Amino acid sequence: MIEPEMEELTDLERLQAQILHRIAKLELSILPPSKNSPNNDLPTTTATEARLSAVLVDGGVNDFSFKRVPSDYYDWSYEARRDILGAASIHHLCKSIVLVNTQAASNITDCSDRENSKYYVVVVQYTARFSADAVKNFLYSLNNGKIPKKRFNLRLAPEEISHKLTGYEHNGVTCVGMKTDIPVILDEAIVKLHPDFFWLGGGEIDLKLGIRTSEFINFAKPFIVNCSGS
Repeated sequence: MIEPEMEELTDLERLQAQILHRIAKLELSILPPSKNSPNNDLPTTTATEARLSAVLVDGGVNDFSFKRVPSDYYDWSYEARRDILGAASIHHLCKSIVLVNTQAASNITDCSDRENSKYYVVVVQYTARFSADAVKNFLYSLNNGKIPKKRFNLRLAPEEISHKLTGYEHNGVTCVGMKTDIPVILDEAIVKLHPDFFWLGGGEIDLKLGIRTSEFINFAKPFIVNCSGS
């Protein structure tokens, strides 16, 4: 009979092995730094990447990948970004944005009520036109009309607030391993993508995370909302 302490040790060892295996695979997929980069001695695996890998594995996510991109990545066309990541299409390139409800009641100051939160993280395609009104209408319906619609006014959170809540800088924001447990809204268009593997920020400006959509949904437990147009 296995003692409880031994069972716990075995589970920890198995989790550690999974993380180390994942990191080893990630190291092989890391892209070299841009030839214009002044620092050619960048580490292949950063603390952020290792931490997020552990968070994902611990959350039951198996199909994910990190890729490092050159420093001028955001000057590139969507087609070039697609190619360097190996994404299926430009529509598979997504971003996480932090929204603040500027008209929330004075007692709504945090994210403790995910149905009526002060802040939300929305994951949306770069190629889509985000609609704050669609999110407003969704939240109004989510609360069964008990909260006046005028109490929902979603706007992009100031960069310093986004950084404080998530721990990530602009262009590095991801909804994995955030400092604050902010409710996530996933644009419905991403769920409809084929193949179902999309890319988003990876916690650092030049680090991107690719993840299986179904596993992301199981992990992040997002509200799935039609909140964009082409």
